[in-house]
Amino acid sequence: MISIPDKAKQFLVLTLKLLIVGGAFYFIYNQLANNDKLDWQLFAEKFQKNWSVLGILFLLLLSFLNRFFEILKWQNLVSYIKNISLTEASKQVLGALTAGIFTPNGVGEYAGKALFFEKSMTKKIVFLNLVCNGIQMVLTIIFGVFGLLYFNAKFNVITTQTVAAVFGLCLLLILIAFFLKKITIKGYSLEKFAHKINAIPKSIHQKNIVFAVARYLVFSHQYYFLFLAFDVDLPYLTLMSAITSVYFLASSLPTFQFLDFAVKGSVAVYFFGILDVNEWIVVFISTLMWLLNVVVPVLIGSYFVLNFKTSKP
Repeated sequence: MISIPDKAKQFLVLTLKLLIVGGAFYFIYNQLANNDKLDWQLFAEKFQKNWSVLGILFLLLLSFLNRFFEILKWQNLVSYIKNISLTEASKQVLGALTAGIFTPNGVGEYAGKALFFEKSMTKKIVFLNLVCNGIQMVLTIIFGVFGLLYFNAKFNVITTQTVAAVFGLCLLLILIAFFLKKITIKGYSLEKFAHKINAIPKSIHQKNIVFAVARYLVFSHQYYFLFLAFDVDLPYLTLMSAITSVYFLASSLPTFQFLDFAVKGSVAVYFFGILDVNEWIVVFISTLMWLLNVVVPVLIGSYFVLNFKTSKP
């Protein structure tokens, strides 16, 4: 094999770091500068009318807790193979988030986290990250289905026949997965995956679920409090059912992290339009959620990417 000199390796690593950080900043700027639905003057007027120091600090606290619970989830899961500090877990989560901002559905996060560990641990890290993201997706589906059913019961968005057809399709997919669980593709099967999940101690799974539920409640209620800040006066259950439905449907669509607010925003416009909420309010709240929960962590993660040092083999 051709050996690459150390200086050349250092240059390639530095170039990759700059490309990741530069790309992240470009995509963030591009989305904010070229979104014609964002009327910043209108936002400034609303902000001046309703802002308060305590309100801003409260929203920032929720953003912090959102990522903090994600960091605790990751630290907890990685303890299955290696104990890492909270600081190290923070570097890995935020650095991987930056690396995955312009990859489909945050796929880059898997590679980003794996880079912090020895190459021999890559498969285990990818698997643990799948478990980490998987529990969050399961909760999004559970809360989303109940929210959608409640919302549909009140506003009759889709017919009873359509709801029955969707549940029938879900049941069919579960049955197919059950009967095909032993089929192996390139050494992998659903049965083997289930065994690997069961091999993780129950105490780790329990903590993972607790942290995931806490994180879901934090970011969904941050969405809720932002609507209150913009003078949207709707019953709690109605508003939360719309929010959980938006997260459920938006999460099922393939997207990029840097387009996250656009996807959630478009789904949210439909649901909150039924509730007679102004479109610009929905778009701004979706954008603020993206700024608080993606952009700010990416800015912090950029520092960890630039200071990243490759692990030894």
